[in-house]
This record gives sequence, C-alpha cells and structure tokens, in this order.
Amino acid sequence: MSELSSRIAGIGAHLPARILSNDELSAMVDTSDCWVRERTGIRQRHIAAEDETTADLAEIAARRALDDAGLSADDIDVIVMATTTPDFTFPATATQIQARLGMTRGFAFDVQAVCTGFIYALSVADNFLARGQARHALVIGAETMSRIVDWTDRTTCVLFGDGAGAVVLSAEEKADPPNGILATYLRSDGRYKDLLHVDGGPSSTQSTGHLRMTGNQVFRHAVTNIAESMTTLCERAGYQISEIDWFVPHQANQRILEGVARKLSIPSQNVISTVADHGNTSAASVPLALHRAVEDGRIKRGDLVLMEALGGGFTWGAALVRF
Repeated sequence: MSELSSRIAGIGAHLPARILSNDELSAMVDTSDCWVRERTGIRQRHIAAEDETTADLAEIAARRALDDAGLSADDIDVIVMATTTPDFTFPATATQIQARLGMTRGFAFDVQAVCTGFIYALSVADNFLARGQARHALVIGAETMSRIVDWTDRTTCVLFGDGAGAVVLSAEEKADPPNGILATYLRSDGRYKDLLHVDGGPSSTQSTGHLRMTGNQVFRHAVTNIAESMTTLCERAGYQISEIDWFVPHQANQRILEGVARKLSIPSQNVISTVADHGNTSAASVPLALHRAVEDGRIKRGDLVLMEALGGGFTWGAALVRF
C-alpha cells in the first residue's frame, strides 16, 4: 500500500467577463427568467469572447492555483486537464497549458469524461502521486460549452456556460488521521449515450456538432447514480454520509442538487451551490464551486469534502478529500 497521499495545495478559478442573463437570453430564444429559474435555478452564465478559448480560461485558473500553492511551473511534474471542448482535435489542450506556463519537464494530457471530467482527472493525478511517479500535479477542468450549444434549443442553451477551475496536488507522507484525497470512485455506462451527447465529431460527421439532451431521463439517472456513487465511496472509505462536512456537487441543475440531498438526508446548508451564477460549466463546475467555498471561508483546512458529478456517456463518480 502506498505511503503517500495527495493533498490539495492550491486552488484557482476563472470565469469569462461576459455575463449572459436569463432576461438577455429570452430575447434570443423562447424562454423567460421565471421559466429558467424555476426549472434549473440558473440566473446567468458566463460566455467566452469570440477570441477566447478553453486554453485561455484554463491558463488563468492554473496560474492562480500555482500562486495559491506557492509553486511555479518548474515544480509541476504532470498536468491532467479535463475538457469536452478542446482548442484542437489534437494536440491535447493540456500541452498548450504546459507550453504557456513555461513547463519544459514532465508530461501533460487531456481526460474526456464530460461533466465528470474533473473527478476523473483528480483520480488519475492522485494515482501518479500515490505511486511516487510525480510530486506535484496540476489538475484542471475547463470548458467553452457555448461553442457546442444549439442556441435555438431552449431546453439546452439555458443550461450551459464557460469557465475553468484548477487545483495543485502535492504528494506528502500519509498522516494519521489521513489528509488529502482519501478515496475516489469512477463509473460509466455507454448504453445511455443518446440521452446526453454531442451529435458530431471528426470521425462521424467531420464537424463539431451540437449538444443534445433528454432532460427528464438525465435528471432521473443523475439523482440515482450520483447518490449511489456517494454512498459507495463513503462505505469503501469507512465514513458515514453524516460525517461529511461539505458536499461539492457538479453544478448542473439546482433541482438535481436538491434531489440528491433529499435522497441522502443531507442538510441543504452543507451543499455548495453556485449553479445560479454560472450554470453548467461541465468539467469546470466542481472546481469552480470548490474554489468559491474555499474563497468565502466555508471550506477550511481539515474539513471533510465530498465532490461528485455525472456527465454524458454516462460517466459518473465521486472523490472524498480531507481538505
């Protein structure tokens, strides 16, 4: 068994300057502020400028995480970046961040698990550190979902926004009680692809395509699968749900957050919700919510934090961290 654990040493986030409110969106598509708020809890989303890419957002979040950790790019051994909206089909957007930061050592690659991407990337990076293959890792979730949204489809375009979040993981000797990433749990089931997918790609249509979703079925699977991942993870790690200080869910829909909380009898005040301010930012949403709660002082060192997400594919998973 490894004698190393992965501690979150720094955290950073970035949202584009452009804010698209529900009222402004209602002039573009048949919707209203009341309709969107009642069904999703979202009041606005951030939209990248025309010349602003996923790498642009990710770079800012990454630099802020490095500053928060008191480290430089020279200290980083690996970059694992979760994104559904890369700048290019190849190379990996993570390698673009590597170059922009001036990191000339180690390695960098992307992970594609849609909204669960940050949880997947965190798990992958944790394994490198736990096995002693790296000392410091930069884990990023960044998206420009506005590039793949169909702005004529009111059932989906109201949900998504752009943004980036990042954490620095540092390997350290295991403490008693343990700190850092205590356990992760990952799942997927490709049979449900048609419920949440993008209808394009280089091999199939030679185009980017647009996001398509069967909302009511996604909602049902989200509540069930997320609750299952949380309870399974806690059981494997030896904790009760009631022992968790903070829950940081994927910010997809306020109704999903509330549905999971009810199913597991989690007090609403223990659930971090930022979906109203930036909508569903896919792989960026968990680190954005984590950053908000750390920045405003709710999440403190030593707190037990459970992060979870479900994304297209389906993919889903959870991570338990002693912050």
